[in-house]
Amino acid sequence: MALPHATSGQLIDILPLGPRIEETHSNALFKTSQLELMRLVLPRGKGMPEHKVAGAVTIQCIEGEIELCAHGKTQNMRAGQLVYLAGGEPHSLHALEDASILLTILFPAQT
Repeated sequence: MALPHATSGQLIDILPLGPRIEETHSNALFKTSQLELMRLVLPRGKGMPEHKVAGAVTIQCIEGEIELCAHGKTQNMRAGQLVYLAGGEPHSLHALEDASILLTILFPAQT
C-alpha cells in the first residue's frame, strides 16, 4: 500500500526521528511533475550506490552522519548540513551512523 503524499498547504514533520529511526522507513513526502521531496532513512553501514538523476538535487542531513561522494571527492555530512548537486552529477551515499536525510529533486522541464 502506497503512503499518501502531502497536499498543498499541509504541514510536514521533518524533525529528527531520534530513537524512532530504527523503525522508520524511507518515504516520498510529496511529488509533483516538477518536484519530489523524500525522507531517506539510512541505517549505519547502508547507503545508495553511485547513481545520477536528470534534475538538480539537494541533500540535507537531518540527523546522523553520512558520507557523500560527488564531484570526485568524499565529504562527511552531519545534521544541519545541506549540499546542492547539479542535474546529471553522479553521486553516492553511505551512512556512517543511523541517519535521516531530506532529499529534493527538481525535475527538468518537459519540452
